Amino acid sequence: MFVDEVSIVVKAGRGGNGVCSFRREMFVPRGGPDGGDGGNGGHVIFTTSQRLTTLLDLRYQRHYEAEDGRPGSGSNCTGRTGRDVVVTVPVGTVVYDELSGDMLADLAADGETVTVARGGKGGRGNSHFATSTNRVPTRFEPGTDGEERELRLKLKLLADVGLVGYPNAGKSTLIAAISAARPKIADYPFTTLVPNLGVVRWGSDRSFVVADIPGLIAGAHEGKGLGFQFLRHIERTSFLLHLVDVSEWSADEPVTSFEIMRKELSSYDASLSARPFAIVPTKLDAAGDRAKLKTLQMYCKRRKYPCLPISAATREGLTELVSFVGQQVDHLRTAGCATKS
Repeated sequence: MFVDEVSIVVKAGRGGNGVCSFRREMFVPRGGPDGGDGGNGGHVIFTTSQRLTTLLDLRYQRHYEAEDGRPGSGSNCTGRTGRDVVVTVPVGTVVYDELSGDMLADLAADGETVTVARGGKGGRGNSHFATSTNRVPTRFEPGTDGEERELRLKLKLLADVGLVGYPNAGKSTLIAAISAARPKIADYPFTTLVPNLGVVRWGSDRSFVVADIPGLIAGAHEGKGLGFQFLRHIERTSFLLHLVDVSEWSADEPVTSFEIMRKELSSYDASLSARPFAIVPTKLDAAGDRAKLKTLQMYCKRRKYPCLPISAATREGLTELVSFVGQQVDHLRTAGCATKS
């Protein structure tokens, strides 16, 4: 089951109390205070792993509590620090505070860690309060409470290329044709109910990751259809492929379909409209006289949009598409590294 959003409660451990104690040893009169400090409470820590692809485990276990610190003891012994709780989440998890809505962390790299709830401080024992005028202090400090938070976790898939388009535009068929991914494919709308990832190999030793996003419809950014739930998975992609059905039995006009998709993306996040993209007319094997294809190609030529027609069923145009997208992804990765340096 693919789960990309959960709410959980995390509670860090309380700090242990300091103690009031005095040395009691034979032949050591007036031994003085020797109360030790309490141990710090354990933290709640999130760490990412590429082995996970969903937040499913966190749906069934929604409370995470770290261990309290132990109290101090005599002979200036400090109490043991409470054990941390480490929660493993998928790469691409974004952590929000449920109450304030503030983003606490964006975990976009494998092995990245963040402390989401810090343990309380251990209290000081009475040995800290001895002075020249107060040699027998009875004062000590209790430990402080650890942080407790309600968190909302959202998963944004990490992919180089995002496939977007109307339901039944051929996204699942394409990702199955160019990668080892095996999404559900059928001839009814909204076949894809969860995003799918596929690794596409090209050249001798290069590859890129493609995300098949569930079909969008007009009004998706307002919550219509399934688009609103999965639009955020497009945010991390660096290149977009707009798949447009040009088959003769399609009821949609290709240019209108493309423009609606662009409008939905920009309405959801204005930055998506500035992202590099290409238009991919699909289902050439069923295009008939290819009138719709010609209309879309003329539209792309006027606006200087890359247009790469394909048929996933007959594999027509797939080699050219994979090579073009691979080159674009390599260019964007190089540009990104240059920008960071």
